Amino acid sequence: MFREMLRKKQKLSEEDCIFLLKNEKRGVLSVIGDMGYPYGFPINHYYNEDDGCLYFHCGKKGHKLDALKNCKKVSFCVYDTGYKKENDWALNIKSVIVFGKIETIDDMDTVVDISRRLSCKFTSDESYIENEIKKFAKATLLLKLTPEHISGKIVNES
Repeated sequence: MFREMLRKKQKLSEEDCIFLLKNEKRGVLSVIGDMGYPYGFPINHYYNEDDGCLYFHCGKKGHKLDALKNCKKVSFCVYDTGYKKENDWALNIKSVIVFGKIETIDDMDTVVDISRRLSCKFTSDESYIENEIKKFAKATLLLKLTPEHISGKIVNES
């Protein structure tokens, strides 16, 4: 169903893919937008080890939600900041692509729980997090991406 990676030597292990999904703060979520055009946008995410799904928070209307009403299939790409080997100009970048389907979640307990977990990736200021949740939780919708295929690789720019 999904293509195999051509350059197998560049393939990341499942553990490396999960590490990137857990630790990188944002990626690019792509949907099928208006008139069949791809619509990709940067978004922060939370990888939940308990269920292996990715979660995103958003408002309750907009382009991405309109697109998801027409097609639940998406891709999500995350990549790290890369590194350079000593005395080399080329950047080495690890990236992960997740293919899957998105469902919307509006259960307030789940919205609050995942929003709190996601916020902890950015700050440890609990009072700030709780204040933001109190102000915005009712206007927040969660998107749950259930992966159907995950692959990752390391690429050298040279």
